Amino acid sequence: MMEIDYLDWNNALEVLTKAYQASLFALIIGPKGTGKTTLVRKFATGLNKELYSVNFSLRTRESHLVGSKTLEEGQVGFVEGILVKSMRNGGLLYLDELNAAEPDVLLRLDEALDDRRQIILKEAEGQIIKANHEWSVIATINPLSHVGTKELPPQLLSRFPIRLRLEYPPEEIELEIVRRHTSVDSSKITDIRHAIKLAKILREAAAIEELYYSPSLRESIAFAKLLNTGSNAKQAAEIVYANAYDQWGEVEYQKVMDMITSIFVE
Repeated sequence: MMEIDYLDWNNALEVLTKAYQASLFALIIGPKGTGKTTLVRKFATGLNKELYSVNFSLRTRESHLVGSKTLEEGQVGFVEGILVKSMRNGGLLYLDELNAAEPDVLLRLDEALDDRRQIILKEAEGQIIKANHEWSVIATINPLSHVGTKELPPQLLSRFPIRLRLEYPPEEIELEIVRRHTSVDSSKITDIRHAIKLAKILREAAAIEELYYSPSLRESIAFAKLLNTGSNAKQAAEIVYANAYDQWGEVEYQKVMDMITSIFVE
């Protein structure tokens, strides 16, 4: 498997390992862009387990999870979905953005996640699929402030007794993450620190709904990469950060530009 670069700054891998050892399902809670998916991929490679991923949205259907009937040359067959495949093979099932799924999808998933760890395939003549004893599940959810998210039903939430909060890292850790993703010239460190400070301010403003968008770790990395092309810091900050807010109008954009002007003094 390809090596995944993940800086485990809050011992998240240890928590996931203990959950796996105890045969407990885990839930990772945090905003977009905090490295939830990278964490799960790193965990899977560490266990040398196959990762089965589902990214939930309003368009995710039961058939994506359990499978669907097929008709070939007059013969009715059944193609297994990702949930059933992961249960059979004892893989690691990754349910990304679970609280964006539709209620009927969650209901079907709940059937597989209870203590029996089995699912009855009504689509395949009532066949019963029992999970391999090595089967494990990790889900992620975004805060309810994110578009398209809903509260998880209490019954489903109880299926994930291991809950891990993944917030944005401290500024020094974020700088180290940027260093891992791009070469950083020592002369650019101050500008990158300023960008990380700006991102932190914007995230805090979004958390209390003063602004509509919370920049992720990806923006910090993109800012550093843009500096490496010769862009000056203020211009790079406008491109990476301020311009994202223009879709909410001039007022939002100008708020962010004012912050950039005060932080990046030329």
